[in-house]
Amino acid sequence: MLRPHPGQEAHSFLMKVLTAAGAGAAGGFVGAPLDLVNVRMLNDVKAGATTARRYKHVFDGLVRICREEHPQNLYNGATMVVIRAICITVGQLSFYHQVKETLLGFDWFEDTIPTHLLCSAVAACSAATLAMPVDVMKTRMQNDATGQAKTIRQCFLYTLREGPLAFYKGYVPALTRIGFHTVITFLTFEQLRIRFGHRTTTAQES
Repeated sequence: MLRPHPGQEAHSFLMKVLTAAGAGAAGGFVGAPLDLVNVRMLNDVKAGATTARRYKHVFDGLVRICREEHPQNLYNGATMVVIRAICITVGQLSFYHQVKETLLGFDWFEDTIPTHLLCSAVAACSAATLAMPVDVMKTRMQNDATGQAKTIRQCFLYTLREGPLAFYKGYVPALTRIGFHTVITFLTFEQLRIRFGHRTTTAQES
């Protein structure tokens, strides 16, 4: 059996999920207005001259939404942003640490870069798979101009008409994006932890 980190208690996978979900929800709520502006600016690339919003930068977007629409519109699609953030954070944090704890329970895995790389790859796949359907719906709700995707239920049914795979449109680019920053984040974190914190107890040291 693995011993917990010094000064820490061992946590169940459910506790890891709940903790990660709380962190994701908080981050998603705070970042929702910025995410809305980001999506709209990206959408301008394919929008026509009459529908493009042409925000100069993120702050211009925030100000114009408040002035031209309504301040509460900054949180259009915020529910989906929060749900997406929860899915990504749960996929990254809880899966990473659970997989790592499981692998370190075997004699042939140690607290080293190869183990961290494998765990972060699993975390990236988990995060992308969990978040992709929500990401698709979130983007459609934020850019909805037809009134067919105003609510989560409407957006779900509207997307489902295209088939189940419609929820995973753009999966490979999303996985690539999430994968790179997930792997780099965890590898960096682990190196900082090892050099300035403590090493995780392996099965051989238990």
